[in-house]
Amino acid sequence: MGRHNFKKLKVWQDGISLVKENYSLTRTFPDFERYNLISQMNRCAVSIPSNISEGSSKSTDRHFKKYLDKNKFEELENKVLQIQKILGKFIDNLVD
Repeated sequence: MGRHNFKKLKVWQDGISLVKENYSLTRTFPDFERYNLISQMNRCAVSIPSNISEGSSKSTDRHFKKYLDKNKFEELENKVLQIQKILGKFIDNLVD
């Protein structure tokens, strides 16, 4: 398998779009968050397309494979979904 052109991958393009949106959003945050929340959010967003481009430089597909078996992945995915639900309810209560 040859190297991927990561710029043609939709997931990379979507990641870059997220980075742009994130930077626009964090520019509206208060200055005192510059080295805390803003930095954390920007680094998190940038890591998505960065990891995709780094992985695409490898010469085999094995670098795109998960390190988890299917059961462990599903277990962790369910925990993430549960946390998302709880956070959604938490946010809804803040708005009211």
